[in-house]
Amino acid sequence: MTPTMKYTFKAKGHHNVTSKHRSTFEVTQDKEMSLAGDCIVGVSSKASLNDIPPQMRDAIQDENTEIHVILETENAQDEIIGYGHPSLTLDHPTDMVCRRSNYTCSRTLMIGADKASVDLNPDLVEDLKSGKTLKVTISV
Repeated sequence: MTPTMKYTFKAKGHHNVTSKHRSTFEVTQDKEMSLAGDCIVGVSSKASLNDIPPQMRDAIQDENTEIHVILETENAQDEIIGYGHPSLTLDHPTDMVCRRSNYTCSRTLMIGADKASVDLNPDLVEDLKSGKTLKVTISV
């Protein structure tokens, strides 16, 4: 399937990025994070789930939709592929979580992801630890 819609926004890395979580990764609008947030790969996001365009939201709420998320810094990138689901409300005001599992809540962007934060490109993680800008592209 070739993605037909794209939504791109920026976030930032943070010195507390550890990228050790085995089942999720998250981008948040929160400006700070603790070391306990081992799934968080980006802070100060310029977008939330509420900002995703209506047509793309409709596609994400279909379990047959393959969702691609590209995380990109100046030195590295990674692509994560997962799926939509009808129970995704896409209405959390600050957090965007991609999950390996089938768990859904207001924070969930996609389920059945092929990677979690622990699986991300080490060069990407190093850039994020040093606070570099993160470009996030969601394609469906």
